[in-house]
Amino acid sequence: MSLTLHFHPLASYCWKALIALYENDIPFTPNLVDLGNPAERAALVKLWGIGKFPVLRDDARDQTVPESSIIVEYLDRHHGGRTRLIPGDPDRALQTRLRDRFYDLYVHLPMQKIMLDRLRPEGKRDPHGVEEARVQLRTSYAMIERQMENGGWAIGEDFTLADCAAAPSLFYGNMAVPFGEAQKSLSAYLARLKARPSVARVLKEAEPYFQMVPKEP
Repeated sequence: MSLTLHFHPLASYCWKALIALYENDIPFTPNLVDLGNPAERAALVKLWGIGKFPVLRDDARDQTVPESSIIVEYLDRHHGGRTRLIPGDPDRALQTRLRDRFYDLYVHLPMQKIMLDRLRPEGKRDPHGVEEARVQLRTSYAMIERQMENGGWAIGEDFTLADCAAAPSLFYGNMAVPFGEAQKSLSAYLARLKARPSVARVLKEAEPYFQMVPKEP
């Protein structure tokens, strides 16, 4: 197999790449990276100097592709299948990329701020930063609630890169700051995402690691 994905099953950004791979049944070799293992971390840094996953290696094209959004676009361009994750229409493609950035920057990042703060020792936590992240998540939830009033996927009828970004953001976001009772469209969207076969497979594979998710102190 020419493709190798360097990842961890629990890592939220890795889910984006995995969903894209599973969505189009793209064959690849999974390489689970333990960042706590110095040798495995060093091997990842050798591939991508930043040392973060996911990283996709395509031996057939001699390409190393980091960053989840770029990996999804790369797969769509060079290993695409029945599901076009970037629409062919330029305006819809732009909207897809915008929604992808929205989920990464305004749902994913504040969610991670809250989750990672739970791992900090007592006295080293950042309550002000966490409260700012909670406010951002609630603002984003309200926007998504309005966007999803008519059902469907992130930009309409087609499953895209934006939905690959939404799945981990909302799954873990709902753990960090649970959806409100009035956010029925948002909750229904997450339910549709979790039922999508590609997403369901990612969740199933992550299950053995869920005990590692930090709980609220």
